[in-house]
Amino acid sequence: MLYLRSLIFTALMIVTMPIIIIPCFLLWFFPYPLRWKFMSNWAKLVNWMLKAICGLSYEVINPENIPNTPVIFFCKHQSAWETIAMQQILPAHVWVLKRELIWVPVFGWALLELESIAINRKAGKKAMEQVIQQGTMRLNKGRSIMIFPEGTRVAPGEVRRFGMGGPVLAEKSGYPVTLVAHNAGEYWRRRDMIKHAGVIKVVIGPTIETKGKTAAEIKEFAEQWMKETMNEITTLESADH
Repeated sequence: MLYLRSLIFTALMIVTMPIIIIPCFLLWFFPYPLRWKFMSNWAKLVNWMLKAICGLSYEVINPENIPNTPVIFFCKHQSAWETIAMQQILPAHVWVLKRELIWVPVFGWALLELESIAINRKAGKKAMEQVIQQGTMRLNKGRSIMIFPEGTRVAPGEVRRFGMGGPVLAEKSGYPVTLVAHNAGEYWRRRDMIKHAGVIKVVIGPTIETKGKTAAEIKEFAEQWMKETMNEITTLESADH
């Protein structure tokens, strides 16, 4: 039954994506918040189906820490779940992501519609410059930025050093950083179709004021908070490492 429920959920998730998202492309000339609102309806539907079919929901800890002004989100990356659910949990934001994702039909087009920053991860310094330039531009326009500082999905219980892209953007732009931890990888595991029932814990951490701080200082504080918080919410019996 676990496999069957997961299969039904996955099929519905794929089928509903173009039905909801494609009509949204007609709204390209609307203000960004309105485009985001329409596009995020699919994420809300996916979260509802995930709970109804697979018994997987989430709880937000410290929701009062969610900012209402532009920030740079540093979010834990364990599965595909957070790329969907954060559209419902957090206010409108722009993703920094690998450019290969924008080549995915429908989903990739939606990413472009929402002004994502698509980088070539092999470009090194040029990718960093792109994040700083485009990220600052979007922040100045009132958009928050979503960054997965580990750069790739990391299984529960494993630790990967943060990249410098997010911290350097924070230092150069002067915009604050808000930290987000979660244990979604214990229930929606990377490279696994099975969705396990349970409650994902999402912790909204402190907002770091970055003015006067170096990228190294921002990175050190963020890494330490993420490590400590993940140790508190990770259930190793469910981890896939």
